[in-house]
Amino acid sequence: MAIIGSKEHHVDPRLASIAQADARKWYRKRNLRALYFILIPCALGVEWTSGFDSSMMNSLQAVASWVEYFDNPTEGRLGLLNAMYSLGALMAIPFIPTVSQYLGRRWTIMVGSFMLCVGAGLQAGSRNSDMFLASRWVLGFGIPFAIVNASSLIGELAYEKERPTMTSLFSASWHVGAIVAAGVTYGTFQMSSTWSWRLPSLLQLVPSLCQICFIPFCPESPRFLISADRADEAYAILQKYHGEGDNGEEFVRLEFAQIQSTIAEEKENTKAFVWADVYRDPPMRRRFLLAAIVGFFTQWSGNGLISFYRCILNLVGITENRTVQKVILSNTCWGLINAVPVAIIAPHFRRRVMFLTCTIGIAVVYTVWTVASARFAIENTTTAAIPVLVFIFVYSPFYNVGWNSLVYTYMVEIFPYSQRAKGISIVAVQQLTVRFAVFFNTYVNPIALDRIGWKYYLVYCAWILVEIATVYLLFPETHNRTLEELSFMFEGREVQEKVQNKVNKQLEQEQIEQIEQSAAIETSKKPDV
Repeated sequence: MAIIGSKEHHVDPRLASIAQADARKWYRKRNLRALYFILIPCALGVEWTSGFDSSMMNSLQAVASWVEYFDNPTEGRLGLLNAMYSLGALMAIPFIPTVSQYLGRRWTIMVGSFMLCVGAGLQAGSRNSDMFLASRWVLGFGIPFAIVNASSLIGELAYEKERPTMTSLFSASWHVGAIVAAGVTYGTFQMSSTWSWRLPSLLQLVPSLCQICFIPFCPESPRFLISADRADEAYAILQKYHGEGDNGEEFVRLEFAQIQSTIAEEKENTKAFVWADVYRDPPMRRRFLLAAIVGFFTQWSGNGLISFYRCILNLVGITENRTVQKVILSNTCWGLINAVPVAIIAPHFRRRVMFLTCTIGIAVVYTVWTVASARFAIENTTTAAIPVLVFIFVYSPFYNVGWNSLVYTYMVEIFPYSQRAKGISIVAVQQLTVRFAVFFNTYVNPIALDRIGWKYYLVYCAWILVEIATVYLLFPETHNRTLEELSFMFEGREVQEKVQNKVNKQLEQEQIEQIEQSAAIETSKKPDV
């Protein structure tokens, strides 16, 4: 429970208990296994694009032909080239709710992926810095549409037992794209022609092509279908993918009833204006505050600074471009190596414990890193570069425990469907603060490192202490509950009991209908006298 804020209330975890008692593994369920495999290119693959872009832009800073082609950009110009991506994303945020509500999860991913392909093509064919800036804006504008709905689709399609792990793997998938980008750029950076940076730019459209090719074969979110009055289709999807386990029929009936009752209750309170729910009532304001905090913390926990490898390594005397590329590639590979097991393990523990472990670990890493960098600046000793390099690698596991593996899991859990379905809550508000933080990081960090050097690290050391206090005081616990059981945890017992009564009435009505159908069948079998 959070220390500050009203106490969270939880309903009887009937659905979660059935899922946890299910002894049949996901890989022994034919339909569920096929679902998870199709979600890899359709949803997890969206983060490949994000990882590819971030890693590629870091690597291009050490590519001589790119630097020369764009007139050796200053730190301010370099910051603008990077920040334009986030500016495009910021400008996309207002449109995401309406598009997601109208098109649904799958086709909004398709729209975002198409924009990403266009942006990658423009970037690869850039003739000057203005065209490169425009391509960065297009890429940034397209990525939130895909990320918002891909993360939602995973959380809303996955079986409850694997849902937290699947949403955690979504974030871990970032490293796949990052490794490919770092490897491609390392292989091309010695090319003398402009293809040293055009080829990585062109390859950035490959993940988006995966979504475009495979999304027609992926099922739609049952929650979106129910909200669009297509309940029969939703029930068929739930029955196909969630009904293969122990007590599968009971699980599907209860899940379907919970989703219908929860969405009906949400529609009674949802405002006509798509953004009005942000300030609708204290529980909703608390959710959006948490989303904004999580979004900001994911980008302001030192990772935005640590991504400027060239600036950081130059501060400790490492200036050779090949060495910088090796550090980028090796750290990106290490990120994937530890991110995947962390994404599988972390969801099995309480969310607050994992977030606190993450932030405290980052604080320790940054403190040691700052001391080592200061020692190099003051004493000019090359041995200080060793702990700086070591703690660049130590940072990754701590960050992945919380701000990488649990962000989308947590966002899915703290919001009810209606806001999540519109793209406001699941990542839209969170993406707004993410993109604002990234815009600040990519524009300000290189300038600050250039002007005040290691002293800029002290800002992050102090800020991470603020994060620790915020997590301890504000973050609620959501572990081991289904999405519908968490939907109204801030609204109090009265609302929860109202929804639960609707669920019970619907289940009772279904039982009565089944009894009547059975009686009718028995009657029809009796011979005529």
